[in-house]
Amino acid sequence: MLKAHQKKSVLVLGGGIAGLQAAIDLGNLGFHVYLVERSPSVGGRMAQLDKTFPTNDCSICILSPKMNECSSHPNITLWTYSELIKIEGNIGAFRAKIKRKSRYIIEDLCVGCMQCVEECIYKKPKFPNEFDLGLSKRKPIYKPFPQAVPPLVLIDAKTCIQFKTGNCEQNCAKACERHAIDFNQKEEITDLKIGAVVVATGFDMLDTSGIEEYGACQIPNVVTGLEFERLLSASGPTTGHVLRPSDNHAPKKIAFIQCVGSRDIRNHTYCSGVCCMHATKEAILANEHDREVMSTIFYTDIRAAGKTFQEYVTRAKKEYSVSYIRSRPAFVKEDENTGDLYVTYEETTTREKRSDAFDMVVLCQALEPSGTDGLSEILGFSLDAHGFIQIPNPLSAPVDTTRPGVLAVGFATGPRDIPESVVLASAAAGRVAELLRS
Repeated sequence: MLKAHQKKSVLVLGGGIAGLQAAIDLGNLGFHVYLVERSPSVGGRMAQLDKTFPTNDCSICILSPKMNECSSHPNITLWTYSELIKIEGNIGAFRAKIKRKSRYIIEDLCVGCMQCVEECIYKKPKFPNEFDLGLSKRKPIYKPFPQAVPPLVLIDAKTCIQFKTGNCEQNCAKACERHAIDFNQKEEITDLKIGAVVVATGFDMLDTSGIEEYGACQIPNVVTGLEFERLLSASGPTTGHVLRPSDNHAPKKIAFIQCVGSRDIRNHTYCSGVCCMHATKEAILANEHDREVMSTIFYTDIRAAGKTFQEYVTRAKKEYSVSYIRSRPAFVKEDENTGDLYVTYEETTTREKRSDAFDMVVLCQALEPSGTDGLSEILGFSLDAHGFIQIPNPLSAPVDTTRPGVLAVGFATGPRDIPESVVLASAAAGRVAELLRS
């Protein structure tokens, strides 16, 4: 006979939009949820977006209420900066070990006032800000982003002088009136008894450094899609002003290159699913910021299968000076004197070979399932040939993996947009209720 707390508890891995939705739905159903997120804050990739397609609604305005609801929900225990390291048992009676990494901040005391950040020995930010993909800087003690949940700071031991040399004046600790800083804090291992697991670990971006023909990581004015998104965002490194990294000039002609590393036998043969619409959205937003901006999207095929997606593309052409050219460019070259970029391509409909000049190039790189290799070993489920979590019966059991009691949702199971990920998250909550209450 299962103990009540075993049967009623669920572990959700990943605090992006899918994990948040699954946790909230499960909490509302009466289950106790342990939401484990490896980053210092929940929010996932959606928190880095400026707007969402096809409505151009503010991304954080949609996401932030769910982040806060999850944090304050009486049936949800939120553990950020944590990860699953081991699991044993079977459906209804799993035993999991969670590693909670050290923030060097006592969470119950910190109120996120940021006074410690102000008094850090580094008067100016010096280290790459992960949330802005290195486009801005942060201090060794920092808050991940303004709307972070939990709204706490953390200390990066790799860059903090106190951990490197021990010669820091510890101004941050002296400035904290609540005595929340603890340089001696150790990581913790917590044991849980749970009935089921929901995996919602989302995606990472393909490392484009190996795609040399486009100048990725070599030419300053060649950026990735998510980097461009941060430039568009009012909370980003340029406060919403789209500026070229090389000279901070506002670009007037922008090229978007699709399928960088996807639909490509050298990297990933699958389509990432959202890149066509993501590029269209960014081109629209760039024109809204500056009506003189003209964008060209070099595409393989336009994948606009969602509701009103095709109408969104049509609006981009008619109202926002966006051109679409069916081509996969051969290479991008830089004029070292001006920083301008020349995209050489063959237009596949006319077979005409051209080289056009642009101020910036945005690479829409492949999206990859995040952390599924390691989790497949820990949780014992199977992966498909591309590293996505295998769903044996996608029609009759769309969230069931090959291990009973372990469910998976969102991009971890295949290329999906935000609405589809949310739908599957709610489906997983219903499936958990079916499994554990039967």
